[in-house]
Amino acid sequence: MAQKTKEVIKATGTVVETLPNALFRVKLEGLGADEEKVILATLGGKVRKRRYVRILLGDRVDVEMSPYDLERGRIVYRYK
Repeated sequence: MAQKTKEVIKATGTVVETLPNALFRVKLEGLGADEEKVILATLGGKVRKRRYVRILLGDRVDVEMSPYDLERGRIVYRYK
């Protein structure tokens, strides 16, 4: 049986827009001065389960992305 590999790309970003159905537009940081990447992200795992975690505009978050689709991701942590 083939062994599954969990390859994810981790990045930090800022929430720039909130959308319906727990979707967010996140602007990624650290890509360079001339390159701004905005991705569509949803809540992932423990952030979704815990009802007291609220994501608002301007929040810094950690995002995980699949190497196959770099336009979508999961928010896995919100900085305080």
